[in-house]
Order: sequence, then C-alpha cells, then structure tokens
Amino acid sequence: METRNEGNEKDEKGKRDKKDERNEKGLIHCYTGDGKGKTTAAVGLAVRAAGSGKRVVFAQFLKDGSSSEISVLDSIPLIHCVKQEQHFGFYRTLSVREKQRLKEVTARYFQEVTALALREQADLLVLDELMAVWNLKLLSQEDVLRFLDEKPEGLELVVTGRDAPEDILSRCDYVTEMNKRRHPYDRGVAARRGIEY
Repeated sequence: METRNEGNEKDEKGKRDKKDERNEKGLIHCYTGDGKGKTTAAVGLAVRAAGSGKRVVFAQFLKDGSSSEISVLDSIPLIHCVKQEQHFGFYRTLSVREKQRLKEVTARYFQEVTALALREQADLLVLDELMAVWNLKLLSQEDVLRFLDEKPEGLELVVTGRDAPEDILSRCDYVTEMNKRRHPYDRGVAARRGIEY
C-alpha cells in the first residue's frame, strides 16, 4: 500500500520529469547522402515524436505534396504538414523566369514554416530537402544558418538532402549518411508509389 508521502514523492517526480522534458535542449539532425532513406528517416522521427505527445511541423521543399507519406502524416493530430503553395517540376527543365519565381516561392515557404514552428511552439521541425534548395541557391544561405544558430533551444530540427555542406554539417548534433550500394533505378526500375514516393 502506498503512503501519502510516497504518493506525493511520485507526483513531484512526475512534475519534475515533465518540466525536464519541456526544458530539454533540442538538437539538430541531418540525413544526407546519395542513398534511399533520408525522407523515410525524417518521417519515422516525426511519427515517433507525435506518438510521445510532441508537436511536429513537417515541410518538404521542391515536392508537390503528393508523396504517400503526407496523407498519413496529415491524419496525425500533432503533425502539421505545410505544403508549398506552388510546384514547378524538375529544376533543370525550368526557364530563367520560372527559376526566379521558384526562388521567391521557396524563400516565402521557408519563412512561413519556420514562423509556424515558432508560433505553434513546435517540438520538432522537419525541413525535408533543405540541402537541395541550399545547393540550388534558392534560399538565402545566411537566413538558413541564422535559423540554425538562433532556433529556440527546445526545438528539435531535422534537415535532409544530398550533398550537405560543411556549413550545415558543422552545426548538426546527428549526421547520418545514407550511402547507395545498389538501387533498382540503376537497372531502369521507375520509382514505385508507396516505396520511393
């Protein structure tokens, strides 16, 4: 049988644990490399975080919001998926004018999702394919680095994409590189819905 003091001690410990959890320092994760699994890892972490009661903002650059994971993530109450307002197709096929428009839309999208994460006091923010827009110079690199340096202390942050630059890697607490040893695409197998997208 539990005494009143033991009950009070448990209540106090529970309060301390919750307080400690709220004050945890948020770390930065980077999933990079030429192998499959970067977005998949980010999705898995988003689901895990929501499963523990954490608020998640999930954003994808250069994707049109039709990838299979979005429909499931959208159904989880604690995950807020933010879709880019306009999709332009493959970058290499765009005209100079379309590339400029994409740059404007991407900059606005970055500001929107980071502001939303701050406003909603998100516990986890996923910036999927941040490396792609960095490498294509579609975002101000100074703005990206400032956000990484000045993000709220409790915000866990995930960035993904190939060819992560040292400026980003040096700021990350976790760096996981997916290395391709073999991929069906190399044999002419097209991307399959529910597996690659």
